[in-house]
Amino acid sequence: MQKKSVRDLDVDGKKVLVRVDFNVPVKDGEVTDDTRIDRAMPTIGMLVERGAKVALISHLGRPKGSPDPKYAMDPVAKRLGEMLGRHVEKLDTAVGQEVSDALDNLPEGGVVLLENSRFYEGETKNDPGFADELAAPFDLYVNDAFGAAHRAHATTVGVAERLPAAAGLLLEREVDYLDGVLKDPERPFVAILGGAKVSDKLGVIESLLGVADSLLIGGAMCFTFFKAKGYGVGKSLVEDDYLEEAKRLMQEAGDKLVLPVDVVAAREFEADAEHRTVSVDGVPEGWMGLDIGPETVELFAGRISGAKTVFWNGPMGVFEMDAFAKGTEGVARAVAESDATSVVGGGDSVAAVNKLGLEREMSHISTGGGASLEYVEGKELPGVAVLPDR
Repeated sequence: MQKKSVRDLDVDGKKVLVRVDFNVPVKDGEVTDDTRIDRAMPTIGMLVERGAKVALISHLGRPKGSPDPKYAMDPVAKRLGEMLGRHVEKLDTAVGQEVSDALDNLPEGGVVLLENSRFYEGETKNDPGFADELAAPFDLYVNDAFGAAHRAHATTVGVAERLPAAAGLLLEREVDYLDGVLKDPERPFVAILGGAKVSDKLGVIESLLGVADSLLIGGAMCFTFFKAKGYGVGKSLVEDDYLEEAKRLMQEAGDKLVLPVDVVAAREFEADAEHRTVSVDGVPEGWMGLDIGPETVELFAGRISGAKTVFWNGPMGVFEMDAFAKGTEGVARAVAESDATSVVGGGDSVAAVNKLGLEREMSHISTGGGASLEYVEGKELPGVAVLPDR
């Protein structure tokens, strides 16, 4: 990565504001998945060891620009303290005298967690006044929240414009892995895309077709391609407005774009619905395709097994329902068993990998679904672009 890194900063005794992505699931006051906290630990640990006074800030959920007890950061502070093996003070504000006083009283190597950044209307608007307030008590800024780097918010952009800034170790790792996929992949490079809508991933499809050797398409988005081919797709999800785009992509991509050969179709969108495996041109009238079929899993696995680089974003079916999870599971196992450098992005893909206990078999699991997709699409991420070059 060409951006200045936290490694390059002299942080001893300095007050450092770190933007982290602690947007984690919370139930009954307990964090139920601490993966994102864990991924920030190397940066936090480095700053603590080097004697910085560390204040962490993140959003949690979607409060509407004002305090909402449901989204307070207290459960996160509790879990973070358990993981660090020390008490982490959680402040009830993100700006003002309380923050300044807490930093003055914090020992070198100490950590505090500020309140939810989205309790403030100025956060999502990147309001200059709010950014000034955030930056005021600090000497340095580190962005380690790749999952929020595609947002031009006060905590991702505004503060970085006001303080000496650098990338955290996680953000650095995310960008390095994605650059490796996009700019100089070891070949063959196989990309796998799933999910519901072609419209959500049109730019990503075009970008990947320009660099990948094969692009495997699963998920409900494949039915827009099948309808564009003239196949009957029953009640499967189709974006009629994108049929011409689907035709164009298939024509331009040729053999590079690989579609399913069979699907699991169901009478209803229900976990216990009657279902059966059919060819892609044989979805019964009134039925809907909810997963790729076993022949497709075998086809995709064959491509994946010969790959040197794999990028995967999006499930192959409705993997939350056991009857329609086999496609996603089959692809996950094929990626895990391959010798390829594998990059997995997107919440549903990551959830599937975690559910199967395969996370350690992947080279890199991205913490930023939306950010990784926008980066792959070739869009500039504001939270990365604002950081100074080395």
